[in-house]
Amino acid sequence: MAENKQYITQEQENGRVMIYEDVVATIALHSLSDIEGFAGLITKPGADIADKLGMKNGFKGIKVTITDDDSLIIDCNVLVHYGQCVVSVAKNIQEAVRSALESTTGAKVLNVNVNVCGIVRK
Repeated sequence: MAENKQYITQEQENGRVMIYEDVVATIALHSLSDIEGFAGLITKPGADIADKLGMKNGFKGIKVTITDDDSLIIDCNVLVHYGQCVVSVAKNIQEAVRSALESTTGAKVLNVNVNVCGIVRK
């Protein structure tokens, strides 16, 4: 990858559609709301420092990488409710994010990486 792309570009008959990475992150975030066992997102340590240095760290727990061919790689830093099967919740997150992004943006999702950063009691 030569540079970090900040948007997906799709050529259309009458022009071009550009979808900014924050829009992609918002779609991913909304896809998580109905997943049983999902307790929330968390920023990783050092994210505040990266913000102050002007480095992008993700959408407060969701990092979007757009490849040169406009495919997506999504990293989600999540919290899971205590008592839930972590692997099942992570798999459901992967499926929900992939489905939402592919149907909404039309872009191919290469990976949805789920980093379980903690367990939360209800």
